[in-house]
Amino acid sequence: MEFAQTHPIQDICLLVADVEASIRFYVEKLGFRLQHRAPGFADFIGAGVTLAVWERAHIARHAGVRVEPGSTSAVLIAVRLDSPHKIDRLHDQLTATGIVFVGPPADHEWNARCAYFHGPDGETWELYAWLEGGAPGRVGERT
Repeated sequence: MEFAQTHPIQDICLLVADVEASIRFYVEKLGFRLQHRAPGFADFIGAGVTLAVWERAHIARHAGVRVEPGSTSAVLIAVRLDSPHKIDRLHDQLTATGIVFVGPPADHEWNARCAYFHGPDGETWELYAWLEGGAPGRVGERT
């Protein structure tokens, strides 16, 4: 299996208790620019890989991913595929290697097909592909 050699990490997502506090911190203190905003979620433009924040209660409710406060699972590593059907195929390939997923691939209200699994220390991995129409919630350019 050549997963790591053929699927680049798209973004690093911090699973947070309060998405609004996180937005203020990353915009006001560190200078990230808000790129997308949706209920319980935001991502930012910065140098390098995309940084995102996702409210723990939101991901637990909508994707079945549970996070214990203070655990290493407060980090989510996201890998974007270029089409939803590739999520199912990669899910099957990784399952064959022994990866145990949180649940089967599913379409979510944020317009993406996703599948989730955990690494050995509880870190969460997300495989996702945008459904038709792409990413929702783009924030307008700031002047």
